[in-house]
Amino acid sequence: MLKERVTSAIIMALVFIAALFSKVGFMIFVTLGTAVAAWEWAALAGLTRRHRKFSYVCFLFVVVSLCAVLVGMDDNLEGIAHSKLSYFVVIAMAWWLVALAMVKGYPASTSFWGRPWTILLIGVFVLVPTWIGLIFLRSQEYGIWLILLLVSIVASADIGAYFVGRKFGKTRLAETVSPAKSWEGVFGGLAAAILLALIVGQLWLPDQRFSLLLLAIPTACISVLGDLLESMVKRHRGVKDSGLLFPGHGGVLDRVDGITAAVPVFTLMILVLGIGISAL
Repeated sequence: MLKERVTSAIIMALVFIAALFSKVGFMIFVTLGTAVAAWEWAALAGLTRRHRKFSYVCFLFVVVSLCAVLVGMDDNLEGIAHSKLSYFVVIAMAWWLVALAMVKGYPASTSFWGRPWTILLIGVFVLVPTWIGLIFLRSQEYGIWLILLLVSIVASADIGAYFVGRKFGKTRLAETVSPAKSWEGVFGGLAAAILLALIVGQLWLPDQRFSLLLLAIPTACISVLGDLLESMVKRHRGVKDSGLLFPGHGGVLDRVDGITAAVPVFTLMILVLGIGISAL
């Protein structure tokens, strides 16, 4: 099992890094990943027939295309109007506040979101802003570093939460949704993300240390919500993993749940607060 997890992780990392160095390659990578994630989400919503899952994937990308036009994205995946994108990610963040209420209210909240069509709608709010945000970040002059910073913050928060929670976790974070998660783990993950920001600031961006902290803290915090939301939907569906694509890791959604929540916050911080990493 451990060998499978390590092998899968190495392969995923290599494919991700290879795709990252090409704007077109990264767009294809994110689009394929989003399509698989949408397929998995359709299954979590209770769709079993392939043509229905495929229809949902197509519908989701119709919404992606409409949103891309609304924010001004051109054929080269650039030209995005920052003001329009800011409004878009604010709406996406407002959705995650609704998601927080759903998670806190589980299982009673299933009366609100537990129907298949509602879960499918949730998938749109989760996946569409992720695609838009990632494509925007990669289109920037230092997009490679922005994406790597985003992924590193989420990964450090996840790793820190795992080890601290395993060692010191006592106070349950959301017992009805994910019994293994604890507040101690959350604080451990936040500390790991802060440490990462301090290291990056010290080594590469000494003039933006405070900005990096402003970027890392909310990004790390909300990534936990992405994990909890997917766990809630899986628990409602009665499954352990969203898919079987990656041996030892589950499906695409299991790998990117934290990213889906983090992208809108990370993107908004870059846009509104003027945080940049041009010094890289």
